[in-house]
Amino acid sequence: MRVLIFGATGMVGQGVLRECLLDRDVERVLAVGRARTGQEHEKLRELVHADLFDLSTIEGELAGHDACFFCLGVSSAGMSEKDYARVTFDLTRAVASVLSRLNPRMTFVYVSGMGTDSSERGRTMWARVKGRTENALLALPFKASYMFRPAFIQPMHGIVSHTRLYRVLYSVAGPLYPMWRALFPAWVSTTEKVGRAMIEVARQGSPKRVLENADINALAGGPRCP
Repeated sequence: MRVLIFGATGMVGQGVLRECLLDRDVERVLAVGRARTGQEHEKLRELVHADLFDLSTIEGELAGHDACFFCLGVSSAGMSEKDYARVTFDLTRAVASVLSRLNPRMTFVYVSGMGTDSSERGRTMWARVKGRTENALLALPFKASYMFRPAFIQPMHGIVSHTRLYRVLYSVAGPLYPMWRALFPAWVSTTEKVGRAMIEVARQGSPKRVLENADINALAGGPRCP
């Protein structure tokens, strides 16, 4: 399996990249983003591209892939709906439209979030925008597309979020992860489980196209590492 990852430097993207490099079925990984991941691996090739809204100059590099794991995202805190929609909806749709044309047999997996509003009419801004994004992706002519809606994601294996708000959150909530996992298993996951579940849907598919946190954990199975 040949995999594209957008957003491999983010917290979720780092976890997805790690699992791809460990998985025997993943032959090659191309990480596309505005900055390098800082990792070296025989499977990994990186493509640094400043303007992700315009992929015309790198289209040849993006063809011939079996799956795309789209992990780009920003916090909506302090953002207007217009600005948040540009990064969340406009950019994601622009990239996915190019990929669906270049790779009609591709499986596209998008990291959304628990509480996303598929009706696009709710009161919560980020949920409306995420819902619009999901709906647009589901309408594109991929072989298959899956929307992942994780809730609390515990970073594993030394992974750290680049977002200050999230770092503060995880410094407080992280030590309590074993308790959250025991009390609310359907509400918590890990970067490892999200990555493994993405690979699994690319490998064998899923009857659900929108996967909630419990579905993600079930696809991932048991932990690979303690």
